[in-house]
Amino acid sequence: MTPSILWFRRDLRLGDHPALLAAAADGPVLPVFVLDDALLAPSGPARRAFLARSLEALDRDLRAHGPGLVVRSGRPEEVLPALVAETGAAAVHVSADFGPYGAARDARVEDALGDVPLVRTGSPYAVAPGRLSTGAGQPYKVFTPFHKAWVDHRWRAPAESDPAAVDWVGAPSDGLPEAPDLGDVQLPEAGEAAALARWEEFRGTPYDDVRDRPDLDETSRLSTYLRWGAIHPRTLLADLDARNHHEAVFRKELAWREFHAHVLHAWPDSAREYFKPELKGLPYVTGRALRERLAAWSEGRTGYPIVDAGMRQLLAEGWMHNRVRMVVASFLVKDLHVEWTHGARHFMRHLVDGDLASNQHNWQWVAGCGTDAAPYFRIFNPTSQAKKFDPDGAYVRRWVPELEDPTRGDYPEPIVDHAEQRAETLEAYHLLRQHG
Repeated sequence: MTPSILWFRRDLRLGDHPALLAAAADGPVLPVFVLDDALLAPSGPARRAFLARSLEALDRDLRAHGPGLVVRSGRPEEVLPALVAETGAAAVHVSADFGPYGAARDARVEDALGDVPLVRTGSPYAVAPGRLSTGAGQPYKVFTPFHKAWVDHRWRAPAESDPAAVDWVGAPSDGLPEAPDLGDVQLPEAGEAAALARWEEFRGTPYDDVRDRPDLDETSRLSTYLRWGAIHPRTLLADLDARNHHEAVFRKELAWREFHAHVLHAWPDSAREYFKPELKGLPYVTGRALRERLAAWSEGRTGYPIVDAGMRQLLAEGWMHNRVRMVVASFLVKDLHVEWTHGARHFMRHLVDGDLASNQHNWQWVAGCGTDAAPYFRIFNPTSQAKKFDPDGAYVRRWVPELEDPTRGDYPEPIVDHAEQRAETLEAYHLLRQHG
């Protein structure tokens, strides 16, 4: 029988996979991943390493049922038509991609395939971007009404895809990519089995009591698996009971992820441009000051322990606690006066869970130019945030050990005075409002 290609992207799993079901319904399935340099080039070593390990895990799971994953390198609009010609495939099946690059790439692939269809089934979201709209038929700009509509809309049950029932076929492969040497950087275990195990381990955690405490380290850590599609949010939602307060709070966090994807889909330019362009006139440092401040922040040597702890955790784990992400982002933009785009780019290079929609819109939320109604006055005080959410200093001691043991290095004096910079930031905002 004529095979169909299943082109894996942000869905590196075999369970709960609607596109796999659709491909298998057509006959034999050829599993493919395309190494696209347009996506690999901006990624740092940790992101590339986690991708390589995820593909290795997917290949291992596939080999339990068939020949394994076919990896090809190049531009997808060239690679996939060539593979279709090589194998005689009758269709290419994918999970829909709603990001700016992904949507444009898929349009190019669709054109290049000609009469061979690109079949989109499912997506990385419980409710696909663009599915929900306001009473006026417009995309949502505010989370609260979006969340209500999202809950009311509901979502499908997990797809019952069975890889053992699929007729898997193979083709020549370029081979799995080699993971970069990360030295002492510690990444989570990759793959679908690891994602499911982490979900089982996390379930039952009193989430709302611990989610803001980086010292306790009891957040779900599922963002990385969601980013790469090792688990689908629908799988998580099916296990959550909205009557349980902690599970309802966790479900709301999943809704935030979907809201950001919804906003980016409706306003794709917001990946790089200000959602509120009226705030683009705020003054930010440039030249040498920009380079020096950005370097001190990114290397974790600002003299503010909670900020430095977070930035060092990012370099050591490819991940950072969410509360600390807000603190370090606020500090970069509103204390160091570095434009949010620099911080967003740094995060996307290093975070193994870096998701374009969530990353860019969370940065804009902190910077005051995003979807929040009146956010600019929100300026995180790094000292009070540390006292409140790391009360015993355990998180800071873990990542900034020289504070307790000077033999481990000299800790710098604060790079700026927070109170002075806060006043300067608010004054700049008021002047912009007065003079446009």
